[in-house]
Amino acid sequence: MPESDHSTSALEVPLFPLSTVLYPGGPLVLRVFEARYLDMVSRCMREQSQFGVVAIARGEETEVSSFYQTGTLAKIVDWYQEKEGILGVVAVGCGRFEVESAWVQEDRLNVARVRFLDDESSAPVPERYTYMAELMATIIDQLGDQYALIDRRFDSASWLGFRFAEILPLSLDEKQQHLESNDAVGRLASLAPVLNALSVEGDKPEIL
Repeated sequence: MPESDHSTSALEVPLFPLSTVLYPGGPLVLRVFEARYLDMVSRCMREQSQFGVVAIARGEETEVSSFYQTGTLAKIVDWYQEKEGILGVVAVGCGRFEVESAWVQEDRLNVARVRFLDDESSAPVPERYTYMAELMATIIDQLGDQYALIDRRFDSASWLGFRFAEILPLSLDEKQQHLESNDAVGRLASLAPVLNALSVEGDKPEIL
């Protein structure tokens, strides 16, 4: 499955509902142990295909009642075997999609027919938010080894906004709203006050 191929209006993909939001260009670290997801990951690696990540609206990861209808395709970029049959997986977010229909297979794996959403228009970071780009450049290497596996586009308003949306202390609903938004500069405008409120040492905000 290509990373950003909108030539096909809809496609059937396996879903991994999670208690988090995956953004385009962002990393996702998973510890997989349920048979349905081990099979899914194995198939994705074997076929070099992707899976869909959707945030859980109601329920828990082991028993999902409902999930948001806008999600992100995930491409596996690394994996490692842990003890007791647990598989560690690192994936990167690709394009966004909207669920058109969904069902549960006999093995309890959620599957959906999805429609790809257009990528946000490429917009530079406005001058008034360049401090956010400068801050991200100084902290990204401290956010975890998984951030070494993603592309870095500090001059892109879309990329920068998604990175702050994934690391700032926002509610799941707020994070989902930022995923569904198509206004990259508006996203930065919304996140800037949250970032500024975390500043505890002058111009050095503390990311929680």
